Amino acid sequence: MAFGPNPPALQPHLCVKGGVEAIAFYEQAFGAECTMKQMAEDNLRIMHANLTLFGSEIMLHDDFPEFGGHIRPPHGHGGASIALNVNLPTPADVDAAIARAEAAGATVFMPASDVFWGARYGRLLDPFGHVWAFNAPLADG
Repeated sequence: MAFGPNPPALQPHLCVKGGVEAIAFYEQAFGAECTMKQMAEDNLRIMHANLTLFGSEIMLHDDFPEFGGHIRPPHGHGGASIALNVNLPTPADVDAAIARAEAAGATVFMPASDVFWGARYGRLLDPFGHVWAFNAPLADG
């Protein structure tokens, strides 16, 4: 894997079951762009992919239990252990991002609302078991 001149200090690496489908979902739901994809020898699973979304980059690969399974998809563990937080510019962007993801097949389990810390915030579960949280500051009133 090659990094550009300024690699991110922290970069999520998602493990999924159905990498090709996951990339298609992230493109439709979040406007992701797949910038690199390496298929496994079986030509069915993603060995490694880089996706750019929301101005950041994530890595993604399919589940490979035959290699020790140290990183497994959330469904294999009974659920996600982290939430991927996306900070957006405006409260309207939060509503739009959640609506777009829901239309693409995500399950909203915390609809967008104005929360006590002064933000518009909501959460959803993508079809591959990852939790996404969307956040934007409320305008000062």
